[in-house]
Amino acid sequence: MTLTGWSMILLFTVLIIALAKPAGDWMYALYARKEMPLGFLERGFYKLAGIDPKAEQSWVGYAVSLMVFNVGGIALLFAILKLQGVLPMNPQGFGGMETLLAFNTAVSFVTNTNWQNYGGESSLSNLSQMAGLTVQNFLSAAVGIAVAFAFIRGFARKQASGIGNFWVDVTRATLYLLLPLSIVLALAYVVMGVPQTFGPSVVATTVEGAKQTIAVGPVASQLAIKMLGTNGGGFFNANSAHPFENPTALSNFLQMITIFVLGAGLTLTFGKAVGNIRQGWAILAAMMLLFLVGVAVAYGAEAAGNPIHHALGVAGGNMEGKEVRFGIAATALFAVITTATSCGAVIGMHDSFTAIGGLVPMFNMQLGELVVGGVGSGLYAVLIYCILAVFIAGLMVGRTPEYVGKKIESREMKLAVIAIAVPPLAILGLTAVACVTGAGLAGPLAKGAHGFSEILYAFTSGAANNGSAFGGLSGNTPFYNLLLALDMFVGRFGVILPVLAIAGGLAAKRRVPEGPGSFPTTGLLWIGLLAAIIVIVGGLTFLPALALGPIADQAQVAAGILL
Repeated sequence: MTLTGWSMILLFTVLIIALAKPAGDWMYALYARKEMPLGFLERGFYKLAGIDPKAEQSWVGYAVSLMVFNVGGIALLFAILKLQGVLPMNPQGFGGMETLLAFNTAVSFVTNTNWQNYGGESSLSNLSQMAGLTVQNFLSAAVGIAVAFAFIRGFARKQASGIGNFWVDVTRATLYLLLPLSIVLALAYVVMGVPQTFGPSVVATTVEGAKQTIAVGPVASQLAIKMLGTNGGGFFNANSAHPFENPTALSNFLQMITIFVLGAGLTLTFGKAVGNIRQGWAILAAMMLLFLVGVAVAYGAEAAGNPIHHALGVAGGNMEGKEVRFGIAATALFAVITTATSCGAVIGMHDSFTAIGGLVPMFNMQLGELVVGGVGSGLYAVLIYCILAVFIAGLMVGRTPEYVGKKIESREMKLAVIAIAVPPLAILGLTAVACVTGAGLAGPLAKGAHGFSEILYAFTSGAANNGSAFGGLSGNTPFYNLLLALDMFVGRFGVILPVLAIAGGLAAKRRVPEGPGSFPTTGLLWIGLLAAIIVIVGGLTFLPALALGPIADQAQVAAGILL
């Protein structure tokens, strides 16, 4: 580890904390439905769609609207991918995508997962990339923010029957947040050297005189929302390791910032909405604590290198699978950032990390993608753990648990447990299926503990709606396309629906004044308790599987065992 590496990590942390407040304030204005400069345009959309923006929805109505919107999005994206061979804006002449792969891709992008079993530059037209994938990058991120807004209203409102209007929340998040920021970021990336064109591939002549086809396309526009919306699906197969998606150290640092900034800001939106900004800062502090521990472990493991190589006289850190332009520190930091959120973009191959270095990204996702997390999804995931933590704290002080003035009772606890339990059930259940079937075992490139890690990582990434891959799994098979699509769908909506149900119940409750027996939820004790509950629940759930995968892998490497 180097001083330069740690300085970059410290600078990143400081900037995220500094940007959280203005980002949180802006999103609070959207949450509170304050009038915006383009209000006439917003009202025009509602009129065209026949929506009454003042109408409130119960949690059931909100959930129905959300599911109709997302299932419709899957059907539309599936149709675009299947029919791209006869649709315009296809200068390369690509045919329609194979049916199961198209289904997997449609579910992937609508659920904000962006798992990619294909190479974008070699299989997708410009229309599919923009009207298909990029549109869903905006909409899936907006859905996450909308659910976060609805959950915040559950805590902030006093005996209300509604939790907002899904169509209004999605429209405002897209129109006033994601779209303008993406335009600015896309222009910045173009200045840095990222292509943005509808033209065909470029044929270049190499210094040896050979011809080389260089793929280009509308890259900058997809890159901007890919990072800002914690989507992660790259225009190119190499994702952000490709120099056209990530040309400079500055573009790399900007991408890391944009992955984190909205998720961090939403914590302060929550604090402002419930009338106590310290609540938001406490949640952000717990998130950043877990993040820094993860960075320290991953960076330390990669900088230490491989003991088998050291025994052979090859000193230094583990450069296998790293982005050589940026080095070990930046690659390890990027890996932790992208898996602490639901982004999944990569600049290095996680399959080539050391066993412990690869464990950190996997464990980040298994915690529930709440170490800042995806836009919206990170906040509502961590609030579920706040409910669990305050319930445990309530037992300690001997009174009914409460959080930000709302009593946490049996209904909330049951739904919170469902929301916490669904992703592990999908991850571990489907991993088990893959490990006892021929089609599943045909996927991993490696054998033994590392091969198991490749399977476990894939289903962890799917259920956590992350989309990154270890890199050693052959996922474009009927078996994995179907099971990963199920994994992604359950991981997304199996959490959202209980969250909306909790929001509806909390919104109907009256506020409870804080008393002498109330457990404080803004101090260091609360931050430590919340972080500990998150780690303990994740650890107890996944420790046996991790012991069979990366932990066993590390033990084999330490013993000098090669497979």
